[in-house]
Order: sequence, then structure tokens, then C-alpha cells
Amino acid sequence: MSRWARGEATIEEFLANRELETVVGAQADGQPWIEKARRTVTSARELSNADPDSAYVLAYDAARFACTALLTHQGLRPTTKGGHYVVDVAVRKQFGGPFEGFGAMRRQRNELEYPAFGTEVLNETDASDAISQATVLIDTAEQILVHLGLFRGPQGR
Repeated sequence: MSRWARGEATIEEFLANRELETVVGAQADGQPWIEKARRTVTSARELSNADPDSAYVLAYDAARFACTALLTHQGLRPTTKGGHYVVDVAVRKQFGGPFEGFGAMRRQRNELEYPAFGTEVLNETDASDAISQATVLIDTAEQILVHLGLFRGPQGR
């Protein structure tokens, strides 16, 4: 497999800034992240009626795991410096399409986890929409995964 060229300047910048780091061997296998994403979105579905806020957070986590699978399969891992933001930007710059909405999910999840005003309450429809979006991202990531090789920078990282 060859390196995924779209978004490579962004990935190079994240590597240079130590917001992403490289991994090899078994650590560069995205399939376990896909499996984890599927388990997590199933948990979100089970909670969606009783606890929409928690279901939303789980759906976001499932989507993030799918995004992380794509990076992992390229031999990339977000650092604590880069965190969720780097996962968001990296997949949007490289894969676009359905990943464009992941940033909005991340911001909504942040508002739930770290409320600015403490008044945000989601309903079952919000949770269901997030679960649907996460499912699309998981399915899409799994389809892309087979086309990815390790990301090697100009210095052969």
C-alpha cells in the first residue's frame, strides 16, 4: 500500500509539532479500533432512550475510534498534545466527505463534558442522529482502511 497523499502537509505539520507520533508493527493495525468503535456505538444505542447525553458521548467516542483507526493504520497516533482535535483535523484533511461533520460532534461532546453554561440537554433525536453519524463513519473508515499504508514523511519516518 502507498502513502495516502491527500492532507499530507497537515500530517507532516502534526508530526513536526509532536501532535502526532509514529507507531509500527501491531500498533499500526486499525482493525481493533474499528471493532472497538462498533462495540461502543452498540452501547450508545442501548442508552439512547434512557440517557441521551451519555449516548451522544458514546456515539462521539465510537466515531473518534473509527477516525483513530484510520490514523493508526497509517502508523500514526495522536499525542496528548494533539488529542481529539488532531484526530478531527487529520481525518477531515485526508478523507473529507462524511468526516466533515466529525468536528461538530467533537464540539457538542465538549459542551456536554465541559459545559460553559450548564444548560445543554440533548434529547433522543440528538442521540439517534449522533449514533447514525458514528455508524456511517465506522462503515466508511472500515472501507478506507484496506487502502491505507504507513505514512512515511520526506525523511522516511
